Amino acid sequence: MLSALIIASIAISVAIGYKTKYNTGLFAIVFAYLIGCFALGMKTKAVIGTWPVSTMFVIFSVSLFYNFALVNGTLEKTARYLLYACRRFPGLLPFAIYLAAAGIAALGAGFFTVMAFMAPITLLICEEAKMDKLVGAVAVNCGALSGANFMTSGSGIIFRGLMDEAGLSDVSFNYSAVIFVTSVIFSLLLIAAFRYIPKSNRNIGKGVTFEKPEPFTKQQKTNLRLIILMIVLVLIFPILHIILPGNAVIANINGKIDVGLVAIIFSVIALLLKLAPQKEVIAKIPWNTIIMICGVGMLIGVAIEAGTIDMLSTWAGSNLPVWVVPIAFSIIGAIMSFFSSTLGVVCPALFPLVPALAAGTGINPMILFTCIVVGSQSSAISPFSSGGSLVLGSCATEEERNAMFPRLLFLAVPASVLAATAYNFFLSLFL
Repeated sequence: MLSALIIASIAISVAIGYKTKYNTGLFAIVFAYLIGCFALGMKTKAVIGTWPVSTMFVIFSVSLFYNFALVNGTLEKTARYLLYACRRFPGLLPFAIYLAAAGIAALGAGFFTVMAFMAPITLLICEEAKMDKLVGAVAVNCGALSGANFMTSGSGIIFRGLMDEAGLSDVSFNYSAVIFVTSVIFSLLLIAAFRYIPKSNRNIGKGVTFEKPEPFTKQQKTNLRLIILMIVLVLIFPILHIILPGNAVIANINGKIDVGLVAIIFSVIALLLKLAPQKEVIAKIPWNTIIMICGVGMLIGVAIEAGTIDMLSTWAGSNLPVWVVPIAFSIIGAIMSFFSSTLGVVCPALFPLVPALAAGTGINPMILFTCIVVGSQSSAISPFSSGGSLVLGSCATEEERNAMFPRLLFLAVPASVLAATAYNFFLSLFL
């Protein structure tokens, strides 16, 4: 009965958040308090202790550092240069858009930031290139999503944090790397399908021109070097540890490299170099995302205390054929993400199920994590979800927006979800 109440509270939190447009995390905190203290008998400090401090710190510190590049224009100019570099291959324009969005997202801008400044640029390019705007929307959405899955970028950091919270800190880097690679491959296949299957897209790029961006300023060059240096520093020791697992020195250093703490050091360096005003940088920290992820995380913490997570894992492991489990997670993730956030709701709700379910079924946890992410991100192009709503917000006119809405809802979403389901099925066979 109590587990049913907790599951219902998660669904109600998402529904109220969607209906009211208020932060889902706030409603989740209310349910965590009421259920935890008055139904489970937890102490108030224990309920507050379910707030995922480490996840919050990593999101805060990493976004703080990358906000310098956002404020001073480094990220936007880098995106324009990536598009300009592909000017000789206009037929590959959707892939150029994908590369630009993925590159900037991987550098740390994160999904929402990339979509906010790349979606309007993409629709303008589609207009000039006589390219179907739906193809451009899919390309930029896939680029922002898969790029942000990079191990040191916004989504990748959150995935690793959730895996660490689930007790898989030893393999979280490896698993997040697999998520990144598989999401890139899926994105490229999906864009290729939208690019080459419809006959109307066969002449993309004829007559399109790209203006060369202004050169990077001294400040922007410095910021770009700092970003690259931080990425190298954060990645080099985990990679060396994988290559040389027996080396005690590398293992010791790798255990002390924390992306959040490293990001704080680089943020201080950026402040001292005056790369952007402190007030503007702090103002762009994604507090809404932090509250949503951590609020849902508190409710999941109460669910763990109540045994709900183990119950759901046991039910899925005993009632579903083993080969169906990854596909079921992919579809559930897609359905949830249709109305809500992959990072704020889907992953915090589903990731804690994975360790117990993997132990009960013998499925590699990496497969389940990957299917959840690829499945949930496949429906992010929905007009009711983050990606689709940002695309609609970038449309120049109300007529264009009205035309784009049904195409996103009835063409892009079903095609993406079906493709993700098939992709995850084959992935589960070979991983």
